[in-house]
Amino acid sequence: MKRPLVSVVMPAYNAEKYIAEAIKSILAQSFKNFELLIVDDSSTDDTWKVAKLYEAIDRRIVLLSNTRNLKSSRTMNRAFKLCKGRYIAVMDNDDYSYPNRIKKQFNFMEKHKKIGALGGTIKIVKENCSYIGMRKYYQKDSEIRKHIFRFSPIAHPSVMFRKSVLDKVGYYNPKYAPADDYELYFRIGAISEFGNLPEVLLTYRARTSSITNVSTKLMQLNTIKVRRLYDGKSGYRMNATDKIITVVQCFAIYLMPRKILLWAFNKLRNSK
Repeated sequence: MKRPLVSVVMPAYNAEKYIAEAIKSILAQSFKNFELLIVDDSSTDDTWKVAKLYEAIDRRIVLLSNTRNLKSSRTMNRAFKLCKGRYIAVMDNDDYSYPNRIKKQFNFMEKHKKIGALGGTIKIVKENCSYIGMRKYYQKDSEIRKHIFRFSPIAHPSVMFRKSVLDKVGYYNPKYAPADDYELYFRIGAISEFGNLPEVLLTYRARTSSITNVSTKLMQLNTIKVRRLYDGKSGYRMNATDKIITVVQCFAIYLMPRKILLWAFNKLRNSK
């Protein structure tokens, strides 16, 4: 296979129920010049077996396995080091990417050379695929930076990175997991621009076992750590409203039950 223009990275752990649909959504992309790196993070179910079936029928798939469970950050970092593409697209093992996702992101980043990370709107569904809502993001770099201390600038399941930028700033820092993507965005924004497409790029499955659901409080705590880390650094600075929101969030983390905290977050972020 000729050198791919895009590398799609899919970490997988105990995903036998959904991974086939996720893989098929990538193989069905209108953009064909890609490689798909699937890294099985030492699953205890048949995730590896399902992935092997697709590896046998499509030579664009590169299948790897961790000898022990490394968690998402280290698994993604392992894949990033092996990527050959000019761009790296993240794909969760239980989501569905629309057929033109990679094509739209690739074409946009080819035209906008300053952008280091590009996302888009995501549709959110329950495990049974019943509709929850849409999550939209600011599109222009200036607007994204204006709100970066309030919300993550890009939906991580939809992001496409410019590999040259990633290689300069480094990969995920497990210290800030599960908000490690948020911390990485700050480093990317220090040397490049952000962007989001208005179109819906994928369907995100909000599973009860997802990191967001299970580790809500840890995610919020590490999110606040990241904000404090970058306030006043690399061109970032929190304004008065940002600081008030962060203080309120601190109290909410300790006073609100996890389910209510998650509900409040989704209520603020999801638009119907």
